[in-house]
Order: sequence, then structure tokens, then C-alpha cells
Amino acid sequence: MFKFFRRPASDPGAETSAGVSQAATSDAVPTASITGSLGKTRGGLFGAVRNLFRTAGTLDAAFWDELEERLIAADVGAHVTADLITELRARDARRAFASGEDAETALRELLEAILARAGDTGLYLPEEGVGVVLVIGVNGTGKTTTVAKLTRYLQLGGRAPFLIAGDTFRAAAIDQLKVWGDRTGATVFAQSPGSDTAAVVFDGIGAAISRGADTIIIDTAGRLHTKTNLMAELEKVRRVIGRRQAGAPHETLLVLDAVTGQNGLIQAKTFMGSVGVTGLVLTKLDSSAKGGVVFAIAEELRLPIKLVGTGERIDDLQPFDPSEFVRALFS
Repeated sequence: MFKFFRRPASDPGAETSAGVSQAATSDAVPTASITGSLGKTRGGLFGAVRNLFRTAGTLDAAFWDELEERLIAADVGAHVTADLITELRARDARRAFASGEDAETALRELLEAILARAGDTGLYLPEEGVGVVLVIGVNGTGKTTTVAKLTRYLQLGGRAPFLIAGDTFRAAAIDQLKVWGDRTGATVFAQSPGSDTAAVVFDGIGAAISRGADTIIIDTAGRLHTKTNLMAELEKVRRVIGRRQAGAPHETLLVLDAVTGQNGLIQAKTFMGSVGVTGLVLTKLDSSAKGGVVFAIAEELRLPIKLVGTGERIDDLQPFDPSEFVRALFS
């Protein structure tokens, strides 16, 4: 059985959908909302999509061609955009849209449906024993910071995360995780830089179990998805986790930088083929104008976005809400 974790409501005694009480702390309120974080996307490339609907006169062939161009420019992707335009035009043919705003409403419904088809956005961990979360991604996506934010997020849900410094290539990464451990009060298991990553993870899981931990979060070194040898090492780490703890990792979260746009889709495809990704964490949402890539990833990979980084503070990690995301794009 799995618990369904979401950020607690403002009421400290709020219940989750699984009936688990999750206490919030007064200093752990997220400072940035998804709506606020999407300001650059909404005001930039996706703003051009919104403005087209609101200034449209006749929904003729020129309108649909322009909409297609603007959706592609907003990083929705050529394949997904083509499907959207085909469906919108078919609806218009069956029953003509009365205005551009009506066509916009239809697009919003289609975009929400894409995100819904990708799967449940909830984060799942076992109710009994220790849950293991493996965090992966390419260099520069903000993986280690995401581990820290995820630690705080799970603490708000009543868990006590135990951190393993699996990025043994960079001494700075180990030191950074230790700093985050001090700030969050989480135990960090680390060995010397250059140690075998799989061995560190194996020993770290053993240490966590011996201390009665309920959650393990494993940080890993940033890997270029084009480097076969590095991806093979990550596969080895995942096998070691499974041997050390049956059924683990329970979540394998790929951290994607929203700024990368369509390159994020390529990254996701490669990692999925190697390590069985269960969901995405989208970072730097507040600094990107390319939020449309979310739809390409959801539609082409059927991979749910589970969490989003909405700012720089440790509390700025929120569960992904498809309806809120689409609504924010068109606000």
C-alpha cells in the first residue's frame, strides 16, 4: 500500500486524500505559487498564444496557421501542436466557435487532458518500512537543491528523510548536501569524494535502515544523457538499490530544467530507457519562458510531472496541479 502525499493545506490538521494527517509549520509556507512562477511564460511565448485568441476576428485558415506557429514557438512541440490544431479545427467544423475566447477554452481543455493522460501526479512511498527516492538528471538542473527541497516537502508530510550523497564525483556536491542536511535537520550519509557510487548507496541504505529511517533520498551525480558509460553506471546504482531494499526505488524522479525547452524531452526519453523514471520534477519554472515543453513530455512519454520548483527558497517546491498549470498559462 502507498500513501498519497501532497503539500498540507493551511490548516495544520488538514487531511490528505488517504486520510493521513500532515502538520504544517508556520515557517514552511511556500513563498511562490505556480501562477506567480509562470509570469515569464505567460508574459512571453505563451502570452502570444493567449493574445491571438483575444484579438481574433474570423477563425479562418490564417488564424489556425498562426496558432500553430505560436504553439510551436512556445515549445509545445510540433507533434503535439499538430494534434491540437487538428482537434480544434474538427470541433470548429462540427460546431463553429462563436469567438476566439471559445476556441481558447477548448484549447485549455485539451491541454489539461494531455496532462491528465500522463498519469497520477501524486508522490508514493510505502506505508511500512523505508521508502526510497532516487533523484537523477543532467548537470546543472538543480538536482542537489531539489533534494533539499524534497526533504523539506516530505518533512511537512510527517516523514523523516535520510539523505545519501551519491554524487561522489564532486566534493562540492557532498559538502552542499551536508549544508542542506544541517539546515533541514536531516541525516546525511557521505563518504570521501571519488568513492564508488554504488557502494556508497549500498552502505547508505544499510545505515538508514539500522537507524530506523522511514525515507531515503539518494542524490546522484549529474549525467549527460548522451554519455553511455555514465548512464550505465546509473543503471548499476539502481540495481544495487533493488538488491539492498526489495521494491526500491519506489520513486525515481528526473529533475528537468524548464529553461532547456525541447532538449528536456530528449533527456527524459534517454533516462526513461535506462532507469525507469516514475515522474518528473520541473525546476526553474520561475525563470523560463518555455513552459510549453510540459505538454510535449506528458503527451509523448506519458510521464507525469509530480513536483515543480517555483522559486529559490527551500520551501518553494509544490505538487504539480495540471488544472492550475493550464489556468496559470492563460491568466
